[in-house]
Amino acid sequence: MNIPLCRPCVDDAEVDAVAEVLRGGWYAHGAANTAFEQAFTELLGVECAVSLNSCTSALFLALMANRIRGEVIVPAFTWVATANAVVTAGATPVFADIEPDGRMLDPDAVEAAITPRTEAIIAVHYAGQCANMWRLTDIARRHRLLLIEDSAETLGATHHGRQAGAFGIGCFSFFPTKNITTGEGGMLTCHDADLASQVRTLASHGVTTSTLERERHRSPWAKQAAMAGFNFRMSNILAAIGVQQMKKLSGMNRARQRLALHYAQRLAGCEAVTVPAVLAGNTHVYQMYTLLVCADRRDKLVAALNAQGIGASVHFAPPVHRHPAYQGLAPDHPLPVTEDVAARSVTLPIYPGMTVAQADTVADAVLAHLENGD
Repeated sequence: MNIPLCRPCVDDAEVDAVAEVLRGGWYAHGAANTAFEQAFTELLGVECAVSLNSCTSALFLALMANRIRGEVIVPAFTWVATANAVVTAGATPVFADIEPDGRMLDPDAVEAAITPRTEAIIAVHYAGQCANMWRLTDIARRHRLLLIEDSAETLGATHHGRQAGAFGIGCFSFFPTKNITTGEGGMLTCHDADLASQVRTLASHGVTTSTLERERHRSPWAKQAAMAGFNFRMSNILAAIGVQQMKKLSGMNRARQRLALHYAQRLAGCEAVTVPAVLAGNTHVYQMYTLLVCADRRDKLVAALNAQGIGASVHFAPPVHRHPAYQGLAPDHPLPVTEDVAARSVTLPIYPGMTVAQADTVADAVLAHLENGD
């Protein structure tokens, strides 16, 4: 693609950081992980952060560490990883509808979905802004439910001044399309040191000490598993990239915001397009820039943009309850907003290194296609 959907923003800082780790010889979980985690606790104002190999692992461990085995309310308008984490942790996803403006969990739908078997809510922040965490936090508190934030797409966004991932248990992704990247990777954040300790143990084969900690002892080979665990650790190499990316986060998010404003100005006069809304009390960091268009024109628009070398895409279709693996768990009531948004959404290219001229090229192509009635 001449204008890709996303392009990671890396330079010599990341290259040098990786080279330093490689020359130092310590590639497993190490000092860079500690620095990366500290950068998260400072940004979010949380007590603990645990670096992992993916956001999916963070979601899974948040559920496992809290022994969630009942129902977990999730949106169907999300990537399938959210529901996968619930099922693989031994719980049952219950799909609730979303609000039309923000395209995230509708608190009224969440409250209506609560049963005696409900144990948790996973709020998925979409495309760079937070769900209605004030209401969802209140619902979770009143019903004594665990609150998890799937913050894969929302690093650096705030809701009434509070960072995404700082309300419940935060789970972040560092896939190349996200606000920062380590290639692959994730982070779990929380306000509970005991929970963080248990997550670290689960993520490291059930062993309570890290390889680096054991290396400093007289008998580094002496290790015992306190529980049956997994291997969800992030390497020192990837964490070194993350440390450098965190230094650039605010600047990269500002670049995304400038491009989003330009898109909005260029597309404002087109009645066939609905640009993303910024919800009251939110800042938006535009991990994606998503439009809504008529359902019968959506696929043609994406195909036309792709044919012109523009990396447009769709997030997310089909919704999770339409995936073959989840049709048996489809709700017995309709999810009208979810179905509508999934059929109409289009994601345009946006990334920190994108130029205004490139954004103009994309906007021109969108307008030309839609205004020609294609």
